[in-house]
Amino acid sequence: MAKKSKQSSAKSVWIRRILVIAGCLAAGALVYTSYRVFGPNTKPFGDSKYFYVRTNSTYAAVLDGLEEQGIIRNRNSFNWVAEKLDYPNRVKAGRYKITRGMSNFDIARMLRSGKQTPVVLVINKLRTKNDFVRKISNNLEADSTVMRSLMNDPVYLRQFGLDTNTVMCAIIPNTFEFYWNTGAEAVFKKIEKEREEFWTPERKEKAAKLGLSANEVTILGSIVEEETNKNDEKPIVASVYLNRYRKGMRLQADPTVKFALQDFGLKRIRENHTLFDSPYNTYRYAGLPPGPICTPSEKTLNAVLNTPETDYLYFCARADFSGYHAFAATYAEHLINARKYQAELNKRGF
Repeated sequence: MAKKSKQSSAKSVWIRRILVIAGCLAAGALVYTSYRVFGPNTKPFGDSKYFYVRTNSTYAAVLDGLEEQGIIRNRNSFNWVAEKLDYPNRVKAGRYKITRGMSNFDIARMLRSGKQTPVVLVINKLRTKNDFVRKISNNLEADSTVMRSLMNDPVYLRQFGLDTNTVMCAIIPNTFEFYWNTGAEAVFKKIEKEREEFWTPERKEKAAKLGLSANEVTILGSIVEEETNKNDEKPIVASVYLNRYRKGMRLQADPTVKFALQDFGLKRIRENHTLFDSPYNTYRYAGLPPGPICTPSEKTLNAVLNTPETDYLYFCARADFSGYHAFAATYAEHLINARKYQAELNKRGF
């Protein structure tokens, strides 16, 4: 009887040991699984980096990208978590901010949700349609070919009151926010909508009083924008061109020659430059150019809309190189100012 009791006791000990070992293994498996799911799985990098998922990307392409771009350390563990979350069947395009120390669960859940970080796009002065297309395609997924096609499609542009020459009137420099995978047409419409909001009834009324349309204000503003970066003299510069325009005089604006030549680095406009045949060359053709030569700022547009009454018909850069201009009502007075400036140019070797 004692022998049987000892055997029973030994068996109980072994059962307890097996249970303890099983419990430890289960706990270890749980810890391992928890670490695989919730533990950090990013490679060493700064505080954050962005991961881009292109439209129509497959899960395999996403997985390759995460590994090749140095986002994740362990491909297999991410794949295991992603499959548990059904991410392979729910891939969404976008720009995603990955922060250091994120877990497989964090990354897969964010990618699955499509919760991307918007692109803050600052548009400053642009001169050509190609400048705009490059700005967009360098920062967003929007197809450059589609964008260029839209900007050269007169039928499409007609709905906005634009044509292939005035299309850049749609762009008023500002800070815009886009999702990275926004398409070309949606980008253009959002930027154009900002322009519509700028042109309030009050501003349209001011343009009408000047005898100009909204597009013509923008075209004139583009010349003013290129002539001076001094906001306090922009209304005076605008008055010169408005006076010349109303009198039927050629505007003879140097920046329009640079635009016609597509040579924006020219420091000095010479006579041979002014002979170049282009509708944008206001030395050869009277009136406003057919489109803007850059994208004027809101301040410049408002300066044109609030142009004061002056008798100025001429201006040239001041000889002190302050960035300001000397204005004149007569050609004789203008010649005096111009000679002073030209003498200083020669003195400085330009």
